[in-house]
Amino acid sequence: MSDSKDTADELAGTEQPFVQHLMELRNRLMYGMAGLAVCMIALAIWPGPSGLIDWIAIPIRAHMPPDAKLIAVGVFSPFFIPMKVLAMTALVISLPWWMYQVWAFVAPGLYSHEKRFAIPLIVLGSLLAYVGIAFVQFMVLDKMFAFIQQFTPKSVAATPDIASYVEAILSLYLAFGLAFQVPIVVVLLVKMNMVSVEKLKEFRGYFIVLAFVIAALVTPPDVISQLALAVPMCLLYELGIWGAQWFVKTTAAPSDEVAERPVE
Repeated sequence: MSDSKDTADELAGTEQPFVQHLMELRNRLMYGMAGLAVCMIALAIWPGPSGLIDWIAIPIRAHMPPDAKLIAVGVFSPFFIPMKVLAMTALVISLPWWMYQVWAFVAPGLYSHEKRFAIPLIVLGSLLAYVGIAFVQFMVLDKMFAFIQQFTPKSVAATPDIASYVEAILSLYLAFGLAFQVPIVVVLLVKMNMVSVEKLKEFRGYFIVLAFVIAALVTPPDVISQLALAVPMCLLYELGIWGAQWFVKTTAAPSDEVAERPVE
């Protein structure tokens, strides 16, 4: 009897905080979904699913015959593809809101110097993702389709399917959005003492090779898009090395901040 009572007493002190964390996680997920829903409703009103499709189709239509249009092969493609683009666009727009929810969930368990370190990284990570997507839309796609169209025989009508086109550019958006996070990854590796700045500098040559390998794997088989991904990754790697040195100096733990992490 006493053993079971002791076990119950031990569990009594740990069960409630765990449940509170689960409830907090649930609330943060609900807040995130609410923000996503607001963005979807706003985009549905303006510019609308059709307007979004017209916008992302600008790069390829610029290299198609004047009266040519993308085609929809699937029966339900005219409905599902615009809805998919609408949802993905809303997710990208609501990215800072989602990042804030992640921050609000983990912030109570961080030291004050770690909070000062995390907030700039969240903001910078969101901005870099937007820059990567914008780089694809306004630079990469135009050059890539211009390059590809040069190899289209005159007897072939280049009228791509809307589903395959959207899938291809969404994969590029994702690849560039993630690749542009290289400075964040470098800073985190240094901050967590997993690697030193000196080691990163020594690894520079290997990273250049790795960047071109990654670009060859995640981009279409054309030189333009591969160079457009590999070269920025190398430049961002250098930016990450510089940023790591700066972040480590400015976010070092104060001498009077010791020992235990805050516990709820």
